[in-house]
Amino acid sequence: MNYKLNICHLYPDLMDTYGDKGNILAITYRCQKRGISVNLENVSVGQNLKSATYDLFFFGGGQDQAQSIVGEDLLKKSDIIKKYIDSGSVLLSVCGGYQLLQNYFQTKEGQKIPGIGLFDAHTVGSDNRMIQNLLIEIDPNLNSEIENSYPTDNLPSNFLIGFENHSGKTYLGKNLKPLGSVIVGSGNNGEDQTEGAIYKNAFGCYLHGSLLPKNPHFADYLIAKALEKNYGPVQLEQLDDEIEWQAHAKAVEKTRASS
Repeated sequence: MNYKLNICHLYPDLMDTYGDKGNILAITYRCQKRGISVNLENVSVGQNLKSATYDLFFFGGGQDQAQSIVGEDLLKKSDIIKKYIDSGSVLLSVCGGYQLLQNYFQTKEGQKIPGIGLFDAHTVGSDNRMIQNLLIEIDPNLNSEIENSYPTDNLPSNFLIGFENHSGKTYLGKNLKPLGSVIVGSGNNGEDQTEGAIYKNAFGCYLHGSLLPKNPHFADYLIAKALEKNYGPVQLEQLDDEIEWQAHAKAVEKTRASS
């Protein structure tokens, strides 16, 4: 079957901190190696989202000024983004993008910046900047799904590795499941050992780096889930990920050694 993946990159001109665009490059590369056609559209401030088109969204991080600009525009896109997620589309958000998809961000001065409430969570600004490599163990249920979608009999890792740099502390609602548990680093808030959030096929996290080139199992999971929306369960062709897994293992080793 000839598969096609429609990707929407949200605010790439304003939200692209620490090489977050590399996540789009990794997904595109992994699709093209398998003969999966990719249609990529960039959507920024003042531009409309198309209806019933996108299978996968990516929303990166940005500086405070950019977040303020993006936040106002994002509220206008709130309903259609939620409809996409409810219909099975996949979304990956990092840092500032993750925060704007929550209920609100409260600055350390007390100002509340509304989010769109996709994730039942909120973030509070602090004086403590959490900046270091971040290693997490993937939520067990999610890891089982990743094992089923990654085309190998032996998944080399149940970790995600990246780099965090944020002063906002994120707190999840009682029914919102984290992406994983922190092994090294701060994660959501540096207090409860949680990192990221999962709502349906939407994922938020603080893992810059960029995330997907060093975590090919998660990249393939997102691709498979996005294709599933239109084609049903998909078994991806196996790629030669030796270099990717070497990068993953080296980053994990370095992070553990520095903790």
